[in-house]
Amino acid sequence: MKNRFTEEQIIGVLKEAEAGIKIADLCRKHGISDATYYNWKAKFGGMTVSDAQRLKALEAENSKLKRLLAESLLDNAALKDVVGRKW
Repeated sequence: MKNRFTEEQIIGVLKEAEAGIKIADLCRKHGISDATYYNWKAKFGGMTVSDAQRLKALEAENSKLKRLLAESLLDNAALKDVVGRKW
């Protein structure tokens, strides 16, 4: 799913809410739902822009490592299958 907002924009919206703007007005201004705001708050609340960028980099690295692990487990299972067969 493609997100319309960057981490910087999301943190900016959250900072506006901390400044005292009502959540309903803020959501209407940026064209988001209340649920989206609270999801962002749960994920990015209290972060700075650099923290959010680091989080995104770590998530990408984690995804890559999971993919590599899955591939190696698949290769291992295939080798065990070949070795286990009787000729």
